[in-house]
Amino acid sequence: MNFQALIRARYSARAYKPDAVEPDKLERILEAARLAPTAANRQALRVIVIPTKGREEELRRIYVRDWFVQAPLVLCVCAVPAESWVRKHDGWNAAEVDATIAMAHIVLAAAEEGLATCWIAAFDPAAAREVLGLPPDIIPSAFTPLGYAADAATPKKRRLLTDLVKRERW
Repeated sequence: MNFQALIRARYSARAYKPDAVEPDKLERILEAARLAPTAANRQALRVIVIPTKGREEELRRIYVRDWFVQAPLVLCVCAVPAESWVRKHDGWNAAEVDATIAMAHIVLAAAEEGLATCWIAAFDPAAAREVLGLPPDIIPSAFTPLGYAADAATPKKRRLLTDLVKRERW
């Protein structure tokens, strides 16, 4: 599938089959995250692969929707600020942007593999830290279920390109 077709076909699934994700597909998806561009190529991120079977109740503490734990896997991309590039002019740390770029690669690679995802940012960070045993200096940036969709895409609602793009100046 070409890139334009891929980005048009990918959608946020909210129902998943319990079917296992093939290890080779998972590896290609994780490799896509590893190859994602990051500031100064620091790769200040980690991906946690979480099997859902037997952990549904504790994972629902992170995000309460039942479909979050229907897929066989949940992925969490974490930012590692101590490893990140920092802009010298104002001290801005790129770790969370790096993590979100990696998540973008994950959801697109999953779609190419015929798998479904749903980028989740509306999770409980304190619960995520506790359930995943995250050290205090690690930031959980985004989650996604990973599995085969049990629903179908609905038409995408997007703003017009002219609403989003400015030319030369604001």
